[in-house]
Amino acid sequence: MALSQGWVKRYFKAFCKGFFVAVPVAVTFLDQVACVARVEGASMQPSLNPGGSQSSDVVLLNHWKVRNFEVQRGDIVSLVKG
Repeated sequence: MALSQGWVKRYFKAFCKGFFVAVPVAVTFLDQVACVARVEGASMQPSLNPGGSQSSDVVLLNHWKVRNFEVQRGDIVSLVKG
């Protein structure tokens, strides 16, 4: 019984260490580098979501391009109210 409790304790400690490292890294990446968004509805047709309301497209929003003012003609820009 003591052997199984020691294994659970070590597993829980390793999980917590990994969790407390992975969460800040993931949050920083999503805030500073890029994030994933889903395009739904008819607002971007026919470029995105050509199938209409039955389907949706997934896009990568690049934060570095906007932050460094590297936006070019033809780029799709997402604005978030907040």
